[in-house]
Amino acid sequence: MTRRRTDGAGTLGRRRISRRQFLKIGGAGLAGTALLGAAGCGGGGEGGGSGDLVFAMGADSTGTIQPLIDRFNEQADFRVNYREMPTDTGQFFDQLRTEFQAGGGEIDVIGGDVIWPAQFAANGWILDVSDRFPEEDRQAFLEAPVQSLIYEDAIYGVPWYTDAGMLYYRQDLLEESGISEPPTTWAELKEMAPQVAQENNMNNGFIFQGANYEGGTCNGLEYIWTHGGDVLDGDQIVIDSPESVAGLETERSMVADGVAPQAVATYKETETDPAFLGNRMVFARNWPYMYSLAGSDDYPDIKPDQIGVAALPTGEGGPTHSALGGWNLLINAQTQKADQAWEFVQWLSEPEQQKFRSLEGSLLPTLKSLYEDQEILDAVPVIRLGSEALQTSKPRPVSPYYSDMSLKLAEQFNNALKGDVSPQQAVKTLQEELTNIIEQGG
Repeated sequence: MTRRRTDGAGTLGRRRISRRQFLKIGGAGLAGTALLGAAGCGGGGEGGGSGDLVFAMGADSTGTIQPLIDRFNEQADFRVNYREMPTDTGQFFDQLRTEFQAGGGEIDVIGGDVIWPAQFAANGWILDVSDRFPEEDRQAFLEAPVQSLIYEDAIYGVPWYTDAGMLYYRQDLLEESGISEPPTTWAELKEMAPQVAQENNMNNGFIFQGANYEGGTCNGLEYIWTHGGDVLDGDQIVIDSPESVAGLETERSMVADGVAPQAVATYKETETDPAFLGNRMVFARNWPYMYSLAGSDDYPDIKPDQIGVAALPTGEGGPTHSALGGWNLLINAQTQKADQAWEFVQWLSEPEQQKFRSLEGSLLPTLKSLYEDQEILDAVPVIRLGSEALQTSKPRPVSPYYSDMSLKLAEQFNNALKGDVSPQQAVKTLQEELTNIIEQGG
């Protein structure tokens, strides 16, 4: 199974409503049930309505969504229909926004990218489920996916499956060079990569996604985070800091010092896969899906047992953080079937259904308990190998203006990587641009 990331970001309107108004519109004040309880809320009540429930999600390359819906329909007292949305998340986002702006459309439950909740919540488009999904139930889930759903102290959905940036390395080549462990700092990677590459007649030793797009934003943020920097502190832009400069200096040095090729500034996931799995790189930063491609018909030369997976390196004394990816379950605030929608969300996020998607689709669960399930660990070994990266992932800036902010971040990160601007100038420009976006939005 090949799973590509095509994260996109659109531009949202700025309509704001109070939380009290939003609760009134969405019916979120209804008494809820525990997420992992035996029974759902059932139909009827303030969120009741007639007709089938509509679940919107992008095209399913895993082949797991329709079987799950069929299984649910066999035991529920209402039916769910799967509405297939565009595979490209930018197109998916734009289609949802158009329907929301026109009054909400016919969708009830949405499989949504982790970068969407704050934008949707600020516009009153998705349901506040704080009463239905209390703090004690959230503890069963990985922290970062839960945080991606929180906006202004309320939570707007349930984590479904997750993703995180990871460091891949050729374990066999490191061992041949007498290196027993992967690098834990960027400085160590810069020493190891050229050494092992030279010993194996490779031109470069490290590859990552540096192009001007959402994946480039994720990579740039990871360099900043692992040096102790950040973009947002509450509603304040804080990217103009020595730590952020140091992070972008390290990213730029990968190219300037010959550790990564010049072309990395144009690389996305589709260029990373063949570079690493085609025996041309010692290290690669990529998402968990790449592990499942090793030894496949497309990449027969590199087998899974030749590959190691670890958390991303850090700057000197910095924390290890990787960009959170993945998808959440959201409920349309305008649905007339809020209780039924919650019952379906509840069911989809239970252990049995998450385990099915992990085993059949190689997707990473959001429930902590499933990371101790031996059947999953055996079938999807990247979960075991990359557990630290998954546990230390970090959401991209949670803001209703993230779609606009991301475009600026991607542009300046790419400019700094290419050497068109200095890291100092990049973060200074971003400080001004991102502040303007928030001020204009507010």
